[in-house]
Amino acid sequence: MKTTNRFLRAVANPRLFVRGFNRLFYRRAGLRSENTVGVDVFDEDWDTLVVLDACRYDMFESTSQLEGTLSSRVSKGSSTVEWLRANFDGRDLRDTVYVTANPQLEENRDRWDIQLHKTINVWLDEGWDDETGTVRAETMTEAALEAAEQFPHKRLVVHYMQPHYPFVPAETDFDKKHLQQIDGEGDGPSSENVWNQKFKGELNISRDELWAIYVDNLQYVLKYVEELLTDLSGRTVVTADHGNYVGERASPLPIQEYGHPRGLYDDPVVRVPWLVHEHGSRRNIRRSNIQSSNGVEMETVSDRLRDLGYRE
Repeated sequence: MKTTNRFLRAVANPRLFVRGFNRLFYRRAGLRSENTVGVDVFDEDWDTLVVLDACRYDMFESTSQLEGTLSSRVSKGSSTVEWLRANFDGRDLRDTVYVTANPQLEENRDRWDIQLHKTINVWLDEGWDDETGTVRAETMTEAALEAAEQFPHKRLVVHYMQPHYPFVPAETDFDKKHLQQIDGEGDGPSSENVWNQKFKGELNISRDELWAIYVDNLQYVLKYVEELLTDLSGRTVVTADHGNYVGERASPLPIQEYGHPRGLYDDPVVRVPWLVHEHGSRRNIRRSNIQSSNGVEMETVSDRLRDLGYRE
């Protein structure tokens, strides 16, 4: 988003100025681009890393029935872009296949040094569900199992879109049909996305109702993650790229926050689950040459990001 547009939005809603001050605090006035105390996921021991987009630790702890040993970690980012850049950029990941429902890596590929063995963009073509404006969890599980069979000697990162909205099980339209492109130049969540609507007082739904819908979306994806854990061998870790404010007070200035704005590192947005699940023998992981992917139309990337609330 252009600086002028940011300023005009902040004038229209002074709470955005307060959010900006809190971001300056956490990022040390621009000296930091990530949460420096966060976990480096590729330094951890796993064969498959299952990433649930925008899944808070407390929500996962009270909802999940997945088998395994649960603890928490702190994420390097409060948004997918921050998390991807902090963990993927400049790393030799030729032993890793990234299976993803989130287009953010492709959006930033030209800006980052990405050395994955293979990227499987499930959000392209038939993987995208037009009805809900996202990649469904069952589609991701199928794609992940195919990748595990195709790449038996690689680590897998499987990035589901849920519980991030759109809320698939909910019979709601505010999270599925409300996004409209204004200028196509946004670099973060649109002012019209669910959380920013709530943050600005424009969404007529209670915090408790919104939380319940959010949890339902987590329950929905966990059913398909359980299927994945049953079929995958090795050590699988279930985690999240970041969490989400749902009405908590931010810091240091205590405004009520919603969503996962970049650069804010309170517990609701950086405390994520870390469930370790063991099943069968470990995979023999090997590095090999990067497999090139088919070219992706940037218009398609923009369309997908807009449906997911990352575009204006």
